[in-house]
Amino acid sequence: MGGYETRSNEKYRAVLVALINQQQSEQKVVEYLDELAFLANTLDLEVVKSFTQKLERPDKRSFVGKGKLEEIQTFITVEEVDIIIFDDDLSPSQLRNLEKELNVKIYDRSLLILDIFLSRAQTAQAKTQVELARSTYLLPRLTRMWTHLERQRGGTATRGGAGEKEIETDRRMIRNEITVLKKKLEKIEKQNAVQRKSRNNVVRVALVGYTNVGK
Repeated sequence: MGGYETRSNEKYRAVLVALINQQQSEQKVVEYLDELAFLANTLDLEVVKSFTQKLERPDKRSFVGKGKLEEIQTFITVEEVDIIIFDDDLSPSQLRNLEKELNVKIYDRSLLILDIFLSRAQTAQAKTQVELARSTYLLPRLTRMWTHLERQRGGTATRGGAGEKEIETDRRMIRNEITVLKKKLEKIEKQNAVQRKSRNNVVRVALVGYTNVGK
């Protein structure tokens, strides 16, 4: 399921992070965090705390300020938190910096939603579309916590992880995966088009009349 699996019947522990600025009141941010917590629960994550900071714009390096980052780091170490979910989308550099500083897997809102879509997709076309969107989104953000090899092993890969060489290898694997998914999606769409055309050629007949009068 996305980038993790439930471990030994225990839920992974997560914290949420959001900024308060002039465009968003504190009450509105609380609503966003409630929604984010619901999304996290949809993936069977246990939200243990939310962090907010009043900041006019996200820090280019770490999204939150240095003091808030240290506060989060202390909490996740003491409470053994596995995942941090940011209410806004992170840039590739922000994700890499945050992971390096905090040493846990980092989600942003878009990646969380993509994982939810992936877990709920029913048809081959829907699953392929979401996998393609997720791989495309993750490619520039790939870090040692988000490698294909770590996902293959299962778990969050929260302590340690692959080195730069392995990450570059996995980037190539994801690029190849994107190419394969695009071809697969094209094939599915062609098959669906043929099926729709076949259905359009079927003559449909409707019987109209009173019940039980020999229709």
